[in-house]
Amino acid sequence: MSGGLVALLDDVAALARIAAASLDDIAAGAAKAGAKAAGVVIDDAAVTPQYVSGADPSRELPMIKKIFWGSLRNKLLIILPALLLISAFLPGVIPFILMLGGTYLCYEGAEKVWHKLRGHSAAEKAPAVDRGPAAEAKVTKGAITTDFILSCEIMVISMNEVAGESLWVRASILVVVAIAITVLVYGAVALIVKMDDIGLHLTTKDSAGSQRFGEMLVKGMPAVLAAITLIGTIAMLWVGGHIMLQGAYDLGWHSPYDLVHVLETPFTGILVLGGFLAWLVNTLCSAVLGLVWGLAIMALVHPLLKVLPLGKEKGEHEEGDVRAAVAGHRPTKLPGDSAE
Repeated sequence: MSGGLVALLDDVAALARIAAASLDDIAAGAAKAGAKAAGVVIDDAAVTPQYVSGADPSRELPMIKKIFWGSLRNKLLIILPALLLISAFLPGVIPFILMLGGTYLCYEGAEKVWHKLRGHSAAEKAPAVDRGPAAEAKVTKGAITTDFILSCEIMVISMNEVAGESLWVRASILVVVAIAITVLVYGAVALIVKMDDIGLHLTTKDSAGSQRFGEMLVKGMPAVLAAITLIGTIAMLWVGGHIMLQGAYDLGWHSPYDLVHVLETPFTGILVLGGFLAWLVNTLCSAVLGLVWGLAIMALVHPLLKVLPLGKEKGEHEEGDVRAAVAGHRPTKLPGDSAE
């Protein structure tokens, strides 16, 4: 009897060790996959706040909540099952899907650079939610649609990083990635959107330190948002360019990848900083490639957008300067500011 109990406990312990190892694999895989998708994640966090631009302050968090749940449904109920089916029955398609997504990232990043250089600004047009109370649902739907595209990229990049795992492990990793990234992005978005409210609240406190910190938050947010937008654009070009570089190599065109490797080599032997400098060279080359490829796609796509109905519709939701959109989502005046 006791021998049977000991054997049972040994089996339970073995199963627990297997489960713990599986959880470790899932956690490691999710971290690896999430890191590779970081460029899209940053851009998602930079783009989303513009959709509550102009909203009543009391409606900002409810709108973000709706977009959050829409994003989670996109990832878990649509994208995840589709990717698992493709990986199980048509795994050879994934590199092409990845390169298509990489092309989209290059195009979006190049378009942002182009608009910035030409001085286009989202502040030049009224936020959608200022055009009537019924526009909130339309804006939310547009944000979820845009999120779907970015979510596809995040999930495809993540899937590619764990393609060698079993189906169960792939599914578990992608569920973890989907939930963690969605919470991270929309938690950050909510914080960004309400940061000026927090700052204004602190300026009403009796403590001089709180007042100074509140003023710093309010006045510093435009710089923070500008930095997020810049980092997001660079990350899109870097990730998109690297996807195209690796994809071209996998398809048999080795010259671009080999050239980047040659440029990295002189830095790898440098003590301490060698690895970082080599990565920096690779990143810079990938970003330049992404910009060039994105501009080439722009040259093909923009003439089509001018004649297709889609081009006119896109104008209503086109991304612009997020700093101007978010900083202008409602008037912000610090106590003591003179009236104009």
